[in-house]
Amino acid sequence: MTGIYRRTLLGAALGLAAATALAQPTQTGTFPQKPVRLVVTYPPGGTVDAVARIIGPRLALRWGQAVIIDNRAGGGGLIGGDIVVKAPADGYTLLFDASNQAQNPALKKTMPFDTQRDLKPVSLLVKVPNVLVVNPQFEARTVKALIALAKARPGQINYASSGNGSAQHLAGELFNVMTQTQMTHVAYRGGGPAMVDVMAGQVPVFFASVASALPYMRSGKLTPVAVAGLKRSPVLPDVPTVAESGVPGYESSEWNAVLAPAGTPQAIVDQVSRDIAAVLADREVNARLIALGAEVIGSTPAELERFRRNEIERWTRLARQAHIELE
Repeated sequence: MTGIYRRTLLGAALGLAAATALAQPTQTGTFPQKPVRLVVTYPPGGTVDAVARIIGPRLALRWGQAVIIDNRAGGGGLIGGDIVVKAPADGYTLLFDASNQAQNPALKKTMPFDTQRDLKPVSLLVKVPNVLVVNPQFEARTVKALIALAKARPGQINYASSGNGSAQHLAGELFNVMTQTQMTHVAYRGGGPAMVDVMAGQVPVFFASVASALPYMRSGKLTPVAVAGLKRSPVLPDVPTVAESGVPGYESSEWNAVLAPAGTPQAIVDQVSRDIAAVLADREVNARLIALGAEVIGSTPAELERFRRNEIERWTRLARQAHIELE
């Protein structure tokens, strides 16, 4: 075999290897070798489901395996959480949840599992701030005006939520505690019915998710008063935060995270976390999430663990102060 022929054959082989590598999905190690199930604790159509359906297909492309979105709503995230807790700890069943896994331990007397013991942190994906909105005919259009009105009429100003113990409920009670007001909570069976009644003027105030309220604010059916995040939302740049409107330190955001059954090998957890971070860094994915009003994060497992612990402590403190307890 001549030197020229050997070099030509070697070059062809290297070229084929490079082309094959480019054609293969980007993945690390040997996981996954089969479809991965994301158990989403909310029904189709909401913000949490939307985030999952943006991220899931990109993970599938990266892994070369299907990512199945399995909506298991109910019980404030307990139904989906229990499914994941009881699943094999091999990385093939993951929990895609919102703030439930920090709020439930703070509010519920009994739970079918222990969030911190039984669910292993993988990644904090996004935070979606709530936004304080009012019916367009309501007289208070600023945080200061709402506080003054609520203090002048203790117990007479109602605020809606998607249910007892929901993120919207806690946002309202946090506002009450931090402003020393007494707005009255009106619980609905879901954010949709609550939103409808606020637009109809049945209840004047609502701490809504930015993503779900955005089209109604743009159409003038809801009036934004203040964003509940620590910084202004890129989709509502002219709307101040509650904190800068006279309630320093106020924050109420819903967040989405991925968790795994306890006992899942740390190598798999770390890989999934890295892959999620890579997907979130994609320009198109990033833009789609920001359009929902989300703050894109993509944390490490350790960062999510610290964040979750702090959130449980924060909502536990509020539950004591506001005397909130759920069965």
